Amino acid sequence: MIILYQEERLIAIVEHMKIHRRISVETICDLYGVSRDTARRDMVKLEEQGTILRTRGGAILPTLSKDIPAYDKRLGDETGSKRAIGKLAASLIQDRDFLLMDASTTVRFAAEAMSTEKNVVVTNSIHIPLSLPKDKGIAVHLLGGQFNPDHHFIYGARTLEMLHDYHVDKLLLGICAITLDGLSTPFEEEGYVIREMLKRADQVILLADHSKFGKKQFHTVAGFEQIDIVITDRKPDPALEEVLNKHEVHIMLAEETMPS
Repeated sequence: MIILYQEERLIAIVEHMKIHRRISVETICDLYGVSRDTARRDMVKLEEQGTILRTRGGAILPTLSKDIPAYDKRLGDETGSKRAIGKLAASLIQDRDFLLMDASTTVRFAAEAMSTEKNVVVTNSIHIPLSLPKDKGIAVHLLGGQFNPDHHFIYGARTLEMLHDYHVDKLLLGICAITLDGLSTPFEEEGYVIREMLKRADQVILLADHSKFGKKQFHTVAGFEQIDIVITDRKPDPALEEVLNKHEVHIMLAEETMPS
């Protein structure tokens, strides 16, 4: 039994829950030598901080990921991994392929790494057209609609209407969260666009660095039955790998590179 001050105890409780996912009042009492009233006060404090959700007799960690950095912040996170994933994705593209590319930061790195010629690209990203090589004869169709200024994607009824008119060889798709249940995003509007994109491609290539694994977000987009390839920087945990294998999703690992 370890005697800790409250702030130390709160940190220890959260670390315990990261491993065990939940904790009971009795467990807090046993681990830290405090009364039930003190254990309950600890849980109230953690709930006020938004760290836990209290349940009957204990607490669990929230399953939803709610902290979504803005586009510019995401662009700088894990850049070496994202560049490597984008480079590997670009190597799967052939000359004259028709492509859908979403507005994720990792797909933007794939656009920068493309070396093929005479592709046709359809996108809801304002950055993809400027990221593609300028001397390869690539034609770009920019989807219309409303613009999200924080996360830099185009969405809405007009976006979906335009997507109905297209069919492509490959979809390069980034995603915010991947669990055993499939893919999810924090934005319902973006989710509808991604769902429509999935219907419009013969092959779906998912670009996801390891930070996306194990996260669940607000709006469910799709299961793994619609995904053909996952490109990532680290092997998924055994449970997720088993689900991907069950759905015959090919997993490709990219080696991290540093920006030149």
